[in-house]
Amino acid sequence: MRRWNGWGDDSITFALNEDALGFLRERIGQGKPQADAVFERVCQSVPASRLPAHALIDTTTDARVRHSLGQSLPDWLKMRYGKITTFPDGVAFPESSEDIRSLLSYASEHGVALIPYGGGTSVVGHLHVEENAQPVLSVDMSRMCALLNLDREAQLATFGAGVFGPDLEAQLRAHGYTLGHFPQSFEYSTLGGWVVTRSSGQQSLRYGRIEQLLAGARVETPVGRLDIQTFPASAAGPDLREMLLGSEGRMGIVTEVTVRISPLPACEEFHAVFFPDWEQAQAAVRAIVQARPGLSMLRLSNANETLTSLTLAGHKSLIRLLETYLRLRGCGSEKCLLLVGGSGEKKQVRHAIKSALKIASSHNGIHAGKTMGEKWKQGRFKNVYLRNTAWQHGYAIDTVETACDWPKVKKMMQAMEQAGRAALAADKELVHAYTHLSHLYAQGASVYSTFVYRLSGDYETDHARWKMLKTQVSRAIVANGGTISHQHGVGSDHAAYLLAEKGELGMASLHNLFRHFDPQGIMNPGKLLPAEDAAR
Repeated sequence: MRRWNGWGDDSITFALNEDALGFLRERIGQGKPQADAVFERVCQSVPASRLPAHALIDTTTDARVRHSLGQSLPDWLKMRYGKITTFPDGVAFPESSEDIRSLLSYASEHGVALIPYGGGTSVVGHLHVEENAQPVLSVDMSRMCALLNLDREAQLATFGAGVFGPDLEAQLRAHGYTLGHFPQSFEYSTLGGWVVTRSSGQQSLRYGRIEQLLAGARVETPVGRLDIQTFPASAAGPDLREMLLGSEGRMGIVTEVTVRISPLPACEEFHAVFFPDWEQAQAAVRAIVQARPGLSMLRLSNANETLTSLTLAGHKSLIRLLETYLRLRGCGSEKCLLLVGGSGEKKQVRHAIKSALKIASSHNGIHAGKTMGEKWKQGRFKNVYLRNTAWQHGYAIDTVETACDWPKVKKMMQAMEQAGRAALAADKELVHAYTHLSHLYAQGASVYSTFVYRLSGDYETDHARWKMLKTQVSRAIVANGGTISHQHGVGSDHAAYLLAEKGELGMASLHNLFRHFDPQGIMNPGKLLPAEDAAR
C-alpha cells in the first residue's frame, strides 16, 4: 500500500542501526519523535467539493487527500502534522486523449483549475492547491500507461504519459530494450512527469537526460491538440520539444510520449574509488568526464557524505577493515568516494572502466572493487526511504540541488552547505550537511546537497525552519552562478528565483507562451512562474 504521508510502499523500511543514530545524535542532537496525524481524521477536515458532476471525477475525501500534495518537506510537514488546508475538489482518472479533452472542456466551461498528477513525487511544490476561490481538479494520469507503439527499426517507443518507471522498463525489457532513465524517484514517477520537469536519470552519462530521450509527444491543451513529430534532427525553426520540456503542466496535459530507446546492455558494472581529498577527487572526475571513455555514471561524494554513507552501511567490522586499508594508502578523514558505472557490451564496459580507473589512479585514486558499487545499485531506489525512518526518530531531511560550470563547483558546494548550517543558527539548532555530484558533464556538474536537522514538534516552527534553510541555500545558489534546479524542476518552491536565471525578457516569453496555450489560466496555476508574473 502506498503511504499517504511519506515515501513509497508502507511495507518497506530503511532501518537505522544504533551506530547511525549515535552519529546523528553526536552531530545535531537527540531527535524528538512525533506522533503522526491520523489519515481518517484528516479526511474529516476535507470540505465539500465545489465541482459539478462529471463521469470521470471522484470526489471522495480519500482520493482528494491522497492527491493534495507531493513529497517536498513542506508537503510532509502538512501531512504529518495534519495541517493540510487546501485540497483538490475532485480527482479524475482519464483513460484516453478523448477523456482529457472532455475534462479540458469541462474545466473551461466551469472555471476549474487542473493540476496534472503523475506519480506524486514532486519535491518542489508542483501539486499543492493554491488558496483561491477557484475549484481545483487533480488529473491522475496513471491509467494511461500502455506501450502504444514500438518501432524497432528507428528504436522509438510510444507510451501513455502516465506510465511509471518500473512498468515502462518492464514493457521495454520484454522486447529487449531499455530507456535507461533511472531517477531516484524511478519507482513512483512517470514518463510524463519526467518530461515536464526535465528529469535526469542516474545513468544519464550513457543514455542522456530526458531531453535527449524525448523524440515526440502529444499534448492536449485548452486551445487544442499539439502533436510534436519525431525526427532524428531538424533545422526547421525552434524545436517544439523545448517548449514542452520543463513546462510543468502550464501548457496542457501530456497524453503520449515517444522516446528513444536502446538495446538492453549485455553488461553493467559499478566500481568504487576513494580519493584522499576533494581537490584530487574533483580533478579526477573532471578529467574522466572530459576524456569521454563511454561510462554510464559518475557519482562523487564529498568527505561528509562519504562518512555518512559508510556509517549508514552497517557491517561495522568490514567498514573498519576498509578504512584501515584506505588510511595505509593515504585516504584518511577527508576521503571522498567515487562510484564509476559502465553499461553496454562487455568489452566496451571493461575498456571504459579501465580507462576511468587509470585516470583516477593518476590523481591518487584507490580502486576498492565492485562490492560497494553493486550494493549501491541494489539499493539505489531504497535510500529515499531513509526520510521515513529519520522522521520516526525525530529528524527532517531535505535536499537542494543545482548545476554549474567546473570553476564554480567547489565554491558552490561549500556555499550551499554553509548556508544550510547557518540557516538554523538563530534557533541554536545544528544541521548535518553533505554533498555529492550526481551528474557529470564536460562543462561542469550537478551539486546535490542534503540537510538533516531536528524536528521541533511544532508545525509552525518546523515550517519556518524549512523556509529559512531553503531560502538561504537557494540564495547561495543564485549568488554563486548556479541554476535553481538541475533535476527537480521549479514548482512553487523555486519560482521566486527563476527571474535571476531567465531575465525579464525570458520571463515575459514564458508568460506569453503559457497564455497562448492556456488563455484562461486554468493549467496548474501558481507553478513555475512567480504568482505576480503569472497574473500579468
